[in-house]
Amino acid sequence: MIKAVIIDDEQPARELIKVYLKDVADIEVVGEAANGFEGIKVIQNEQPDLVFLDIQMPKVDGFEMLELIEDPPAIIFCTAYDEYAIKAFEKNAIDYLLKPFSKSRLLDAIKKAQSNDKEDVKEKLPELLEFRDHLTRIVVKTGHRIDIIDVKEILFLEAQDDYVEIHTVNQRLLKQQTMKYYERALDDKQFVRIHRRFIVNITAIDKLDKFGKETFLAQLKNGVQLSVSAAGYAKLKHVLHM
Repeated sequence: MIKAVIIDDEQPARELIKVYLKDVADIEVVGEAANGFEGIKVIQNEQPDLVFLDIQMPKVDGFEMLELIEDPPAIIFCTAYDEYAIKAFEKNAIDYLLKPFSKSRLLDAIKKAQSNDKEDVKEKLPELLEFRDHLTRIVVKTGHRIDIIDVKEILFLEAQDDYVEIHTVNQRLLKQQTMKYYERALDDKQFVRIHRRFIVNITAIDKLDKFGKETFLAQLKNGVQLSVSAAGYAKLKHVLHM
């Protein structure tokens, strides 16, 4: 018997999936949730084999929720997310159902999900994230605590081995992600990779000083100084219209 969970902020959408699954003998719906926070708890409590997951949800969206789960089950996206974005990652996703979808389409997706190893979800997640709009928030899990950071509050990001340290006015949080990912995912009109170690929010910069022949220092409004490479300085000049 396959244990399934439905996570969608629209109750009619959850009910439709349950109706479609009613006559499927080898699937049991063991839980449901209306947002990502609840979804994390349901997955942890029920340990399902399969999750029907919406992408666009309040508080924590579907992709953010997957980032916070250490060992995700098989995922079928059920979403009204932009069709063209979905097509862009179609080859990388286990499967997706573009709302509204039929019962036969759902059953096809179940078969496809059953044929995938659940470890694939974590491996494919960075590729799925590539096709989102610019990040407006970053979700960080530290132990049992979850912080949701508005990107406008970020002063800079710093490379720390396999992690990125996110610096805000009041916090320093570690996220297991790459600088390369944030360089692409953040709005390049606001966040600039100024050095292999740093991505800075240009609104946090107070002034730029020459430090060496081809290097500079960016002094932030809170007094922190960051190294700026020659390539980073060129990027800043372009973004700041210097």
